Amino acid sequence: MLRIIFNYAAAIFSVVIVAQGKITILLTMELSEKIRPLLRNVPDFPKPGVMFKDITPLLANPPVREQVVTAIVDHFRPLHLDALAAVEARGFIFGMMIAEGLKIPFVPVRKAGKLPFKKLRQQYSLEYGTAEIEMHEDALKAGARVVIHDDLLATGGTASAAGKLVQQLGGIVAGYSFIINLSFLPGENELQKHFGVQPHYLIRF
Repeated sequence: MLRIIFNYAAAIFSVVIVAQGKITILLTMELSEKIRPLLRNVPDFPKPGVMFKDITPLLANPPVREQVVTAIVDHFRPLHLDALAAVEARGFIFGMMIAEGLKIPFVPVRKAGKLPFKKLRQQYSLEYGTAEIEMHEDALKAGARVVIHDDLLATGGTASAAGKLVQQLGGIVAGYSFIINLSFLPGENELQKHFGVQPHYLIRF
């Protein structure tokens, strides 16, 4: 008898044969190793010297895409969250699916000038210059427990700015969610230092 087991909490996929009372594990594959070949490296984008991680092959793979969403949902469900805030633009893609899985409100964090209603604005640093993101003033209730999602964690500048917006509205940054962590950059340590939470991610480079 062939039994397929997927442990979403551990993000591990196993194919198991049960025969005559004996169990044999044929394959164990971490979800990260299923994601890895679906991330396309694009050199010198958006500027020379940058290796861009393109998630569109992952988006085009429904089985792995679903496993990504379920793994993240299962990780954050015990935290009893009140909302998910996702950072424009690629954070919206999985962020909306995660919020739906958790059955919580979805809050868009957008680039300056993109939101139509009254909003708060937070500036953050880029390698050359600064940028700003915004959140609607009525996006969160005071005391709301919020997870912030984006597709990739690098220096942590955008994620930190989103966290500050949550705090300005009286919310609590209860967690950070990423698919990819560029661990050679300081983002993970920065978020731990400033918000006291361990960022959750599915694959690291």
